[in-house]
Amino acid sequence: MTAPRERDARWALLSGHGHVLVEIARSPGSRIRDIAPVVDLTERTVQAIVADLVAAGYLTRTRIGRRNHYTVNLDNPFRHSAQDGQRVGPFLELLTRTGVVEPARPSPPQAGHSDTHTQERRTKATDNKAAG
Repeated sequence: MTAPRERDARWALLSGHGHVLVEIARSPGSRIRDIAPVVDLTERTVQAIVADLVAAGYLTRTRIGRRNHYTVNLDNPFRHSAQDGQRVGPFLELLTRTGVVEPARPSPPQAGHSDTHTQERRTKATDNKAAG
């Protein structure tokens, strides 16, 4: 029996197009040269992806002075049939949130059920077992 093929350990959940779209949604005024290292692609590849996204209507490119500014069309649907009818807006909003998520805090003890009260019940139960 042969050993299973080793899979590439560097796969990503999103495609290059997805990464570029998320990065532009985060920072619409970013330059291609700024986006490329963030998404781990070459400038030429990012430029081609941006052209694809503009042609498909996911991005609108506006020239402001010497730089491009991009607007993401949040109403565009995903392109894969598995996400049929779903819009990219909620997905991008989720991935571009900057708020810090606080860890869950333990809920306060309920009235009449403080730690001291619980300890007293345990002590009484232990005392009753010893006496009985």
